[in-house]
Amino acid sequence: MTSRFQDRERAAAPGFASPLRLPCGITLPNRLVKAAMEEQLAGRGGHPDARLVTLYRTWDRGGVGMMLTGHVMVDRSAVAQPADIVLDATSDLAPFWEWAAAAETSSFWMQINHPGRVVQRDTGSRALAPSAVPVDIGPLSKLFPAPEPMTASDIRDTVERFAVTAELADQAGFAGVEIHSAHGYLLAQFLSPLVNKRTDQWGGSLRNRARLLLDVVAAVRARVSPGFGVAVKLNSADFQRGGFDLEDAHHVLEWLGDSVDFVELSGGSIESLATAGHPADERTLEREAYFLELAGELVADASIPLMLTGGIRRARVAEDVTARGFSLVGVATALAQQPDAPLRWLAGEDGEVPAPRSSLRSTSLRAAAVQASITSRLHDLGRGRSRPTLTPAAALIVDRYRRSRAVRRYRRERSAAL
Repeated sequence: MTSRFQDRERAAAPGFASPLRLPCGITLPNRLVKAAMEEQLAGRGGHPDARLVTLYRTWDRGGVGMMLTGHVMVDRSAVAQPADIVLDATSDLAPFWEWAAAAETSSFWMQINHPGRVVQRDTGSRALAPSAVPVDIGPLSKLFPAPEPMTASDIRDTVERFAVTAELADQAGFAGVEIHSAHGYLLAQFLSPLVNKRTDQWGGSLRNRARLLLDVVAAVRARVSPGFGVAVKLNSADFQRGGFDLEDAHHVLEWLGDSVDFVELSGGSIESLATAGHPADERTLEREAYFLELAGELVADASIPLMLTGGIRRARVAEDVTARGFSLVGVATALAQQPDAPLRWLAGEDGEVPAPRSSLRSTSLRAAAVQASITSRLHDLGRGRSRPTLTPAAALIVDRYRRSRAVRRYRRERSAAL
């Protein structure tokens, strides 16, 4: 089954090795995308440094047609993690020029994001949300402050911040931006009826709940240059009972229409770890390409290219994704473990990259250790180390130490800026 976009573009060769011309005019050499992973490698002032340049140069040489950065914060007073990159009106653009220049063969896009209520208490970040609905993850909920319901002024300010960050990414030499509206961050919080309890123009009906996302897309489009790419990351479902689901995603895709160059489909949030195999609604996910069956239902009616991300670790699965009609294949943790996997796949190898494992008994600790091991790999690659240096359990301990140092620096720099 092919999408209307594919029919229009006459994409007769659906394989991931074929080139793709996006609506903005950018042509990708192949359809494999290094999907976003939170690097937690910010230098002073939330700027990228040589480690990120080295990391992305490694991926660029690994064969992908496109690279997406880990999420870059649009507001330095609200960060998901203290070592996240921030790009705002106060940033020095020079380090971002150097980062963008890491791409020589792939198209390099910046993912931009506001975490909303998903900020940890120890950072001192401002927790904003559509409504005063706290994060609910059991005993760990106490790590997150009670969120402030956003005022109309807060909402206008947020739209402007996304537009400014996109404009600066354009000036720095990135090829496009991906607006993050998935995984329970701010724009996804507005989409979710479980978090958005507003009764004004930004709440109630799905159209109202989608207003902020649509306003952000329009503001970004108005600010960037012609030919600069604009994309959206969207959940195919939140995997929470009563939350944003497939039918909602279908309508949002219709409303986005031709205003974006592609939409990346994923799923889950901090309250429903679908990408770690633990959806809160207890839905069974595939072992590979977690969201293929669900998101595949959106392909037939899509008027724009769709990208699928989540659990793609070998060439055969990547081929299945394009065969189902997806235009782009997002690969994340497999590229942390084996950055040149795309070159092998393009050369005809199936080349499965085994998923990282932890033997810890606690489900939450096990998920945290696996995530820490992935972050550790990004740190290793950023320092030019080709082999992993830590087990998942050891990576979790080191991750806690790194984070505590990053929190102190973030709070110190934020205080100095006030």
